[in-house]
Amino acid sequence: MPCQEKPSTGMRPQPGCACTLLIEKQKRLLTLARGGEVLLRCRVGLGSTPVGRKRAQGDGRTPEGVYSICLIKEAGKYGRSLGLSYPNREDAELALREGRIDLETHRAIADRLADGLRPPWGTALGGEIYLHEGGSRSDWTAGCIALDAADMDVVFACREWICRVEIVP
Repeated sequence: MPCQEKPSTGMRPQPGCACTLLIEKQKRLLTLARGGEVLLRCRVGLGSTPVGRKRAQGDGRTPEGVYSICLIKEAGKYGRSLGLSYPNREDAELALREGRIDLETHRAIADRLADGLRPPWGTALGGEIYLHEGGSRSDWTAGCIALDAADMDVVFACREWICRVEIVP
């Protein structure tokens, strides 16, 4: 595994050796990288309505933006799962401007994120967006990013080093 102990040296990646995840929705492609080195490139399944930004709970869309991993589940509903910090500040700002959330909800999201905590997931914007197992053959999730088990082996091994998850159209 690229992020676990290396058999030849027994060394673990240093904190400055962070990994990033890029999800390209149109291509249904996840790229896991460390520095300039690609560790994994694989197919993903998205929400049942994959085009466009996630705007509301139940819209079937996968978010777009920059997130972090805020929750790790060894055995979730769909196997190993990494919860994303959706909604982020930009999601909350846009929703407040458009009147989809009130100022109290906006503050709750901003305060939790400022404290490095998982944002509230029970708002009108939705939540509980995960990278999880379950298969990449189709767009079947409620807004999550689904991977095949073998690909999740690699991503899950790197979970503690992933500092940025960017989801683009």
